[in-house]
Amino acid sequence: MNSSTGKSLGQWIGGCLLVLLAGCSPGTPKFLAGNLNGVNHTSAAINYFSVNGYGGRNISPFGYGGGACCVMLPSQWSPGLKMKVEWETDPTPELAGSFPGFHDKEKYTAWEKMVKANFRKHTAIVELPPYETEGLCSLEVHFLPCNQVKVSTSCWRYPSPNSPIKEPLEMKEPAVCPK
Repeated sequence: MNSSTGKSLGQWIGGCLLVLLAGCSPGTPKFLAGNLNGVNHTSAAINYFSVNGYGGRNISPFGYGGGACCVMLPSQWSPGLKMKVEWETDPTPELAGSFPGFHDKEKYTAWEKMVKANFRKHTAIVELPPYETEGLCSLEVHFLPCNQVKVSTSCWRYPSPNSPIKEPLEMKEPAVCPK
């Protein structure tokens, strides 16, 4: 390759990069990305959860988890913004301890059916708390007794004393849930 061909190729590649970068507007984006985390204040396992379709992983009873990247939030917060939280619970996670193994398909199938019969799906619409566009760290979803949900956009993760969520980690399900 002669020097003029190499120079032309370099200019062509540089031009292509400029065209690609020109499409990236330095203006305000419509959405911000943040991590999605969960805190389970109940004795039921959370098999999975999602917020507006963005998924989080499972969370053990009275545990933390569900860390996933990313959830998308509007770049500008405004009053009245709502989020749809969907999750599945396993109120009897202790049944996993009776796992018969995979070697006997009939026993495994019966065990799987028994475990899954206890799973429950839930949905809640929650208000999105205020956040600063420069300070958005994550969306933290708290699963509380009676299928209640709270969310936080604070950079202070639970159980920090600065976290806006103050409920204890291990909460008991009341005999009767409020309507």
